Amino acid sequence: MEAAHAHESGTGHEHAHHRAGIMRWVTTTNHKDIGTMYLWFSFVMFMVGGVMALIVRAELFQPGLQYVQPEFFNQMITLHGLIMVFGAIMPAFVGFANWMIPLMIGAPDMAFARMNNWSFWLLPVAAILLIASMFVTGGAAGTGWTLYAPLSIQMGIGMDLTIFAVHILGMSSIMGSINIATTILNLRAPGMTLMKMPMFCWTWLITAFLLIATMPVLAGAVTMTLTDRHFGTSFFNAAGGGDPVLFQHIFWFFGHPEVYIIALPAFGVVSQVIPAYARKPLFGYASMVYATASIAIISFFVWAHHMYVVGMPVAGQIYFMYATVLIAVPTAVKVFNWVATMWRGALTFETPMLFCVGFLFLFTVGGFTGLILAMTAVDVQVQDTYYVVAHFHYVMVAGALFSAFGAVYFWIPKWTGHLYDERLGKLHFWLSFISFNVTFFPQHFLGLAGMPRRIPDYALQFADWNAVSSAGAFVFGFSQLLFLYVVLKTIRGGEKAEARPWDGAQGLEWTVPSPAPYHTFQEAPTLR
Repeated sequence: MEAAHAHESGTGHEHAHHRAGIMRWVTTTNHKDIGTMYLWFSFVMFMVGGVMALIVRAELFQPGLQYVQPEFFNQMITLHGLIMVFGAIMPAFVGFANWMIPLMIGAPDMAFARMNNWSFWLLPVAAILLIASMFVTGGAAGTGWTLYAPLSIQMGIGMDLTIFAVHILGMSSIMGSINIATTILNLRAPGMTLMKMPMFCWTWLITAFLLIATMPVLAGAVTMTLTDRHFGTSFFNAAGGGDPVLFQHIFWFFGHPEVYIIALPAFGVVSQVIPAYARKPLFGYASMVYATASIAIISFFVWAHHMYVVGMPVAGQIYFMYATVLIAVPTAVKVFNWVATMWRGALTFETPMLFCVGFLFLFTVGGFTGLILAMTAVDVQVQDTYYVVAHFHYVMVAGALFSAFGAVYFWIPKWTGHLYDERLGKLHFWLSFISFNVTFFPQHFLGLAGMPRRIPDYALQFADWNAVSSAGAFVFGFSQLLFLYVVLKTIRGGEKAEARPWDGAQGLEWTVPSPAPYHTFQEAPTLR
């Protein structure tokens, strides 16, 4: 069974080995192949979005206009945001889900294998549309990734390509989510109850419901924008009696749960990695499940904290302020549980653990700045400054990206049969960790001093910290090439991985009595 499983998984794959070469990847319905394609696609998009970020940081290295025109600068900022969120981070976690969830719950494959293939192949189409928007008349949409009206109604044809790309990305996400939820609910091995599942499966089950609930809302917002642009409607066009603020309400009703769509699978990864290197079961498993569900539910009730300056009534501001503070409670429960898992554990700090501890520290910093931004009076001062940019990069890059790196290092022995180069992995972590902080920590100072975001030129008093930030960004960007090298080197060969490569790390044996490791170990017993 294991030997067969290495190549083929699930039903209908008997003839898979006959389809050699490229068609094997185009037509595959194997969850491992599709997971691999998701991960490679997300890495390519991560590099493309990263180059756009470096163009932005190069322009901001010193005051004045150096390299690009303001319109192109805004296009880079817009595409960087859209590509990183929809093209890099989300597909990466869907890739982990495809690879690992069937193995974790003892399923033969994903529930809808052909739909799985289709939901992947929609992504390159959307990516081509997004990147092509740079080359049409007027260039890409220069609205910021939030696509705010009325600006998005006045943009050129690049905006239409962006709208279609968002629709296709949404279709892909909804199909992937239906697949993941159905797999988890219907294909678990006998004895694998919901409350015995690894945390990664729980976070993805809850994320799938978030995606199914919010993606149609975003589709509605961009469709209304499209009809305002071409069919004479006035949803967001004030000249025709529409309301531009309505767009913000609809967008952020999607946009805030979206932040947790990105963060929850990351929480799941951290909940797998930390117990493995602490050699203890996850502390407070049930409370982690309930905290994850609470975060998902509350995330629907806080959307307008992005909109304190639109002229909201004071009662509305107060409600959204308190609701936003409330969401910090289940998040703090999770952080407490991770720390308690490490407490008095037999800790070792291999690369995956380093990335997860780095995640824990930086995500907590991002959480605190989020609490600060939740305060209406503070937010009015720092709205649309670099303080907000610093905050969400601490949550997104340190939150999602660091845990994704941790996940790759953690699971790559399982995927390839080889151990990665530990020395290079640690070098990648320290380069990323230090350069990330050099890049984004000074942006808090810039924001508090009043530097607006999405502006290619700035006053002289912001020059020093911008130079520091840009230098950090280039180091961070180029250190990801080291990650690519480590992954390629591992795929090509190296030390053979044991069946459970992390058990005996640093000479320590697993001491937890059964069945506790079910919450921490990666693969459920499958039926023979």
